[in-house]
Amino acid sequence: MIKAIKVPEIGENVESGVVVTVHIKAGDTVAVDDTVIELETDKALVEIPSPFAGRVTEVLAEAGAQMTVGDVIARVETEGAAAKTAERAPAPDPVADDSASVAKSSAEKTSPEPTPPVSAGSESQPDGRETTPDRPPPPAAPSIRRLARELGVDIVDVSGSGPGGRITETDIKTHVRHRQISAPGVSGAPSATGSPALPDFRRWGEVRVEEMDTVRRLTAQSTAASWTTIPHVTQFDEADISGVMGFIEKNAPKVEKAGAKLTVTAIITRICAEALRRFPRFNASIDVANRRIILKRYIHIGMAADTPRGLLVPVIRDADQKSIVDLAKAIGDLAARARNKKIKPDELEGGTFSISNQGGIGGVGFTPIVFWPQVAILGVSRSAVKPVYVQDRFEPRTILPLSLSYDHRIIDGADAARFLRWICDGLEQPMTLFLD
Repeated sequence: MIKAIKVPEIGENVESGVVVTVHIKAGDTVAVDDTVIELETDKALVEIPSPFAGRVTEVLAEAGAQMTVGDVIARVETEGAAAKTAERAPAPDPVADDSASVAKSSAEKTSPEPTPPVSAGSESQPDGRETTPDRPPPPAAPSIRRLARELGVDIVDVSGSGPGGRITETDIKTHVRHRQISAPGVSGAPSATGSPALPDFRRWGEVRVEEMDTVRRLTAQSTAASWTTIPHVTQFDEADISGVMGFIEKNAPKVEKAGAKLTVTAIITRICAEALRRFPRFNASIDVANRRIILKRYIHIGMAADTPRGLLVPVIRDADQKSIVDLAKAIGDLAARARNKKIKPDELEGGTFSISNQGGIGGVGFTPIVFWPQVAILGVSRSAVKPVYVQDRFEPRTILPLSLSYDHRIIDGADAARFLRWICDGLEQPMTLFLD
């Protein structure tokens, strides 16, 4: 049997890339998970593995060519390699197998037993979802079923790309993204009818036209979708970080010996991680279609990074479980690899809250856009030394402007003010973090 190796879903909002290296040629024999090409997206360099074992009959990918998700890389003859493929294939899902066995045994009964009444022609499954009686649960691991429930996805509606139609994590994420894009008023890119046609600017002078690169195009789509979907409100406050600056000056050499650079960003990240534990609604997502709020028990903080290719947001996993030194190392590492195209696609996914620090550039405040499906983002501007009236006299203090944009569908203004004030108190008086 001839099967096509296609460019898979690489990551969220990654649709295409340039072929850097082709590792196979016609006549080669490949095993499951052997690398067939290296694909460079505007976010990372990705090795694309073969999902099949067999003999390569045709190679369509060429070095330097642009390929999009779903394009055929090569074709493989799998006859004679079935045994090897079976050995490498994932174990069958016991839930799916049990369901299939039940369906088969039920079909073989000559006199079916009466079943309890169901609502609207559906029946409840042990995992909490509902399926029609003639549609057994599709094959998927328990962790994948749990992910589907958390994201408000009926797993029956998801098309599986794994062996035997098995549903993968990528399938769930793709389904969620397509559902979001197809929702009314939430299109990632403006439609031809939704955006007015531009005039011919050459009537008034010379112009230069540039193609929008992938990162800029994806940024335009995601920010437009986020702005359209989320009713934004921004809360502003200021923190006196004079003590933080003294702490950094005193401990910077020690942290540098540990291989990191101690910065205000690392300290803010640690305080935000603690704030998200105490204010869980800021670490959530809203499922409007199913009228639910998804509260996440993990805290993954995205750090907006200014790179030569545009805005990228690498994610620090489990930020609440890391020390300030660990966070400083992670921030420096992720930012460097994002600028050097070494960041992996999965390191740009899964954020539950984000921080955008423009203090190194300047400005006294800004209103950052929340990254959907998150519900809040903290903006950090440039600190400045200002005279502050303290105990009957003015003192020079270092003041840091902060701005918190949030989704007003799930967060009220009073809650946003308390959350941001808690962060400011944590920067001004760190010991208050341990009072509660």
